Amino acid sequence: MNSFGRIFRVSIYGESHGEEIGILIDGCPAGITFEINDLIDLLDKRKAGNKGTSSRKEDDMPIIKSGIYNNFTTGSPILITFKNKEYNSNEYDNIKQFARPGHSDYTNYIKYKCFNNPYGGGHSSGRLTLGIVSAGYFAKKIIQHAKISAEIIEINGSNNFENEISLAIKKNDSIGAVIECVIDNIEVGLGEPFFDSVESMLSHIIFAIPAIKGIEFGAGFNSAIMYGSEMNDEIIDSNGKTATNNAGGINGGISNGNQIVFRVAVKPTSSIAKPQNTINLTDGSKSEILISGRHDTCIALRMPVIIESAAAIAIADLFLINKSYI
Repeated sequence: MNSFGRIFRVSIYGESHGEEIGILIDGCPAGITFEINDLIDLLDKRKAGNKGTSSRKEDDMPIIKSGIYNNFTTGSPILITFKNKEYNSNEYDNIKQFARPGHSDYTNYIKYKCFNNPYGGGHSSGRLTLGIVSAGYFAKKIIQHAKISAEIIEINGSNNFENEISLAIKKNDSIGAVIECVIDNIEVGLGEPFFDSVESMLSHIIFAIPAIKGIEFGAGFNSAIMYGSEMNDEIIDSNGKTATNNAGGINGGISNGNQIVFRVAVKPTSSIAKPQNTINLTDGSKSEILISGRHDTCIALRMPVIIESAAAIAIADLFLINKSYI
């Protein structure tokens, strides 16, 4: 439900326009160093403010409630909260009875029998990824030997990011992107097939990030048009190094020692400043709505650090699971 992980376990809570959001991190080993400014620097990477992102500017100041003492983890659960301050729920008063196309308004309304918080997407908001980034800070410490980096490789199918963003803004529309994540220095043997394979765990948490609509590992969908002789990665040394990396660093759901490589598709932001057709949730009548407020033209611009953090959480959990065998 709202938790992920077997040993390194994270639980997320809150709503976009609620009093606060936060994350509870359980299973983090004791004795890991903690520097508040390092966490703040990481959180700043997902902030809005640049061209193509929302004008909502929260300070995103982490409040450490438990699990840290004298700048070290204690081994007990770590609770981190963030106060929501810079939001305006009035922007939603005129449209909260309508299901915004592309959003979870309709599904939440039906599933939770109209008791869901509709403001700013409620619990489904991308704002809750603050918790993922916070947990990722500790996860990266657990797998400090590894290096995880994610970057946008195309926006709206183009490498000219500035042009695509400017054009979408001019059109009062939004655009999506593809982000590639590379994980270096991962040892052989991580992954618990069948259901907790490396791909399964990474896919599970990556799809928990709002706006993610696809993921592929290594050659991905191109593998469907390759011969086996092309797809198979030649093993060139006893450490498992391969001449190519079509498998994306994973064989049989287990890390093979090469780079783990995956790409994700980020959809266009659902809130756009154009009239859209929908229904009234209260009576089912057809309606037209125009969404106002502060929204990202390209939400993917804020995604790389979230992708990195989510990947770190999954890999840290698999690392601790694997360590339990020793």
